[in-house]
Amino acid sequence: MFFYLLRRLFQAAIVLVVVALAAFVMFRYLGDPIAQLVSEETTLADRAALRESLGLNDPVLMQFAHFVGRVVTGKFGLSYQMGQPVSRLIAERLPASLELSVVAFSLALAIGIPMGVFAGLKPDSWTARIIMILSLAGISMPTFFVGLMLMVYFGVELAILPTFGRGDTVDLGFWTTGLLTRSGWLSIILPAFTLGLFQLTFIMRLVRAEMLEVMRADFIRFAKARGLPARSVYFRHALKNTLVPVMTIAGLQFGSIIAFGIITESVFQWPGIGLLFLQAISSVDIPVISTYLLLVAVIFVTVNLIVDLLYYAVDPRLRVGRN
Repeated sequence: MFFYLLRRLFQAAIVLVVVALAAFVMFRYLGDPIAQLVSEETTLADRAALRESLGLNDPVLMQFAHFVGRVVTGKFGLSYQMGQPVSRLIAERLPASLELSVVAFSLALAIGIPMGVFAGLKPDSWTARIIMILSLAGISMPTFFVGLMLMVYFGVELAILPTFGRGDTVDLGFWTTGLLTRSGWLSIILPAFTLGLFQLTFIMRLVRAEMLEVMRADFIRFAKARGLPARSVYFRHALKNTLVPVMTIAGLQFGSIIAFGIITESVFQWPGIGLLFLQAISSVDIPVISTYLLLVAVIFVTVNLIVDLLYYAVDPRLRVGRN
């Protein structure tokens, strides 16, 4: 287990170094940062002094080493557009994105797994067929279209749910949350369902496919032959073996929810890091863009590492193979 963890950490470090190199290239080749930091009235001497103070005249390898050193210490520079430290902007917006992702992922698991189990246990029933048709529609429809339709129906026609913003928030000092207020919960319903719909249908179809395969296994036939209750066969034996691969895919999907909730945040004007990233692209705010890329890489590497360790702990075949 220890050597497996070391190897995965080494691989994660390589991925982060590659992403840091890509972010550094954005800093260096996607425009002159001096031109975006100063006004047109700034003299050439002031520009040269600022370039020297920022270390832009140093060799490329030294600049990259300084960039990595600043990233490690949490210094991501100043936003060209807002003139504030990027770390502060990310810290202000990250709680909104994490809360939205957690609620969306929880909805996907809470609805997708039971529907997948039912569709796998009774694949020929009309209910299972309707579930499969709805899941196909959920996978096929674009996220922005789902969000707009929900906004029109629940926000405009019925006028029962907010269509933009985060609602009232509570500042806990280290965290700003909207989950402690009524308007915060009402505001998160539509974006969370929109963001989690694809994951819900994906998990449901995956659970259904795994259940169909597991139910044909020999140990399930043996359990039925022993006269075990159906509930024990379905949920203690079949579902337990089904959730091993589902756990791996679900973990990666959680990372993708955090990283790629950009469209949902844009449609509902959710004040998270995804909306900040879109605003940075429109204004070519390279420090914010590169920091977002690094944050996404850290999220994916961390989630992937946790999933691998859980998979290693749950599946005894991996431990036997290592031994």
